[in-house]
Amino acid sequence: MLPVMPTTVLSAPPAAALDPTDPQAIAALASDICAGVELSAAQARALLDVAPGSAAQEALFAAAQKVRAHFLGHRLSCCSILNVKAGNCSENCTYCAQASGSSATGYDKTGWLPDADIVNAASSASANGAKALGLVAAWKGVKEGTQLDMVCNAIEKLAEQGGVRADVNLGILASQHCADRIAQAGAKVYGHNLETARSHFDNVCTTHSFDERLKTIGYIRKAGMGLCSGGIIGMGETKDQRIEFAEQVRFIAPDMVPINFLNPVPGTPLGHLAPLPADEALTTLAVFRLMWPTLSIMAAGGKEVVLGERIHEVFRAGINAIMVGNYLTTLGTAPDYWRDAAARYGLELVPEGEESAEHGCGCGKKSCS
Repeated sequence: MLPVMPTTVLSAPPAAALDPTDPQAIAALASDICAGVELSAAQARALLDVAPGSAAQEALFAAAQKVRAHFLGHRLSCCSILNVKAGNCSENCTYCAQASGSSATGYDKTGWLPDADIVNAASSASANGAKALGLVAAWKGVKEGTQLDMVCNAIEKLAEQGGVRADVNLGILASQHCADRIAQAGAKVYGHNLETARSHFDNVCTTHSFDERLKTIGYIRKAGMGLCSGGIIGMGETKDQRIEFAEQVRFIAPDMVPINFLNPVPGTPLGHLAPLPADEALTTLAVFRLMWPTLSIMAAGGKEVVLGERIHEVFRAGINAIMVGNYLTTLGTAPDYWRDAAARYGLELVPEGEESAEHGCGCGKKSCS
């Protein structure tokens, strides 16, 4: 299992003082990172305060792109998700329209989808350039017995279809046996977000714990599946907690880090919050790139709401993966847009079927490509 994760990350003195108004200092920092120097939590926290539209922010975006190019090249991975069981969730996650106690109604509730629907969704995802389709279910998680059998049967059908890699995001796993069975059924990557910093987690969800999520991550790793784990920005966390979350992601070292931005849905407990300002969202992505120079970072849900017409600027901020198609209960951006936008920034989609350890969406293993 994973060792104990540190909770506080900003108490240690910085490796070097950083002036977030100094473009030259930020540029030098990018060179240091490319040479193998790790960005400290205190340096990252300072960078979150760069002024929108300033020369320092431009230097930060240039630094993020330099680090991405150095460690990950100019390739862009695309993934898609499918809500295989929507609504009536037992968990009280405050951001989610499907959560227990939510009065949100802007989506269709469904039981577990038939295998034929999953296969059709896989064909659509492949046509949209996605290398993987993630099956996502609104429930606490998977237990041994008939539920596990149903899940594994669906994964087998998706894996047999062959157009996209079979990924899953099925919540808390009750045991190592569940993880092993899911891997044996053909799931290559298991998505399981930390969601937010440990110190903020109880403000987001109380029906399960941060430590339960870490335990599931341990099962995923032991089963040999790739790990896709990130979170949601803009849920009322402080900037210090945003860096705490980033340090905790760095600690678990996922193969893919999906970063979502809160889409405040009416009827949810966080529905009253305003979406993050676009510059704050882009700055956060760029800082995360400098903190995680070798990790794949995916711009996932909420980017349309937060960024609007500036949505293409996620590529300025150093991401190297994108979620295409629709999300769980909200609509996404057409896949053709992402192809064109990526090309504007000198990025290209990973060709279908390409074997690549570095650029598989959500997995660093050859077997997952």
